[in-house]
Amino acid sequence: MKTAKLGDMVKGWFVGGFLPTALNTDSCEVGIKNYKGGEKEAAHYHKIATEITVLLSGSVIMRDQVWNAGDIIVLEPGDVTAFQALTDAVTVVVKVPGALNDKYVV
Repeated sequence: MKTAKLGDMVKGWFVGGFLPTALNTDSCEVGIKNYKGGEKEAAHYHKIATEITVLLSGSVIMRDQVWNAGDIIVLEPGDVTAFQALTDAVTVVVKVPGALNDKYVV
């Protein structure tokens, strides 16, 4: 058995081909992301990975649409999105496959 603390992970990412991680694998990346209302991420896309975002709490804007707790957003390779937390928000993000350096800011 192996254990880890989410607080020790980088930006909430705890599964993937990076360190530190709870599970080192190139097959996927998984992270729990906590945002304060008003936080933003620049528009970007992935060439290789499909990115699945599950909104656990709060409201956010992605792809010019408002999403709320319980929504699941699946971005295919090439789909461009920016991100803004309208309220404090928590997401679970899964990227398949795990692909380091696959984030392209536009």
